[in-house]
Amino acid sequence: MIAYLNGEITHKTPTFIYVDCHGVGYHVNISLNTYSKLENLQKIKIFTYLNVKEDEQSLFGFFDDEERALFILLISVSGIGVNTARVILSYMTPDEVKTAIIHENAVALGKVKGIGPKTAKRIILDLKDKVIKETGSDQVVLLSSEGNTIRNEALSAMIALGFPKQIVEKQIKTVMEKNPNIELVEDLIKQVLKQMN
Repeated sequence: MIAYLNGEITHKTPTFIYVDCHGVGYHVNISLNTYSKLENLQKIKIFTYLNVKEDEQSLFGFFDDEERALFILLISVSGIGVNTARVILSYMTPDEVKTAIIHENAVALGKVKGIGPKTAKRIILDLKDKVIKETGSDQVVLLSSEGNTIRNEALSAMIALGFPKQIVEKQIKTVMEKNPNIELVEDLIKQVLKQMN
């Protein structure tokens, strides 16, 4: 397995980046959480997870090992695939996900696209003990909302995450009208996600 890549970011979007390592370019899928942290970086050490299926291999990247460890925990839950885990980590920060699991907040998890009440409860049931053991505490982290950058980037990112284009376009328009001062793609996407729930 590829543990991490250390190289230059040659292409960057809210859902994937290209990392050049000694002349080899890797396509790395990322969450909005990771994008927000590497948005202004050119060189990076990014932790990775290689997802292997019969018909494809895809590489997922994380700004830190904490997010990667949580991603691996999430995909161990029945019904949670790599894309759903990435959507969770795009809608919530790793700390917010852990807090929701530790405090059995199925409502917070259920707000994420693709996570119904049953799946939210399954995540909590399967992962609560593991998360407490890993964090060594059951600390409370306040749920906050962070953000990203421009209409087209937000639209393409949300389509890549599996949202229907027509619905997303309308939602983005509404959010932009209500919040004309949004400057980050990330902020825009998070506002749209909140509005859609």
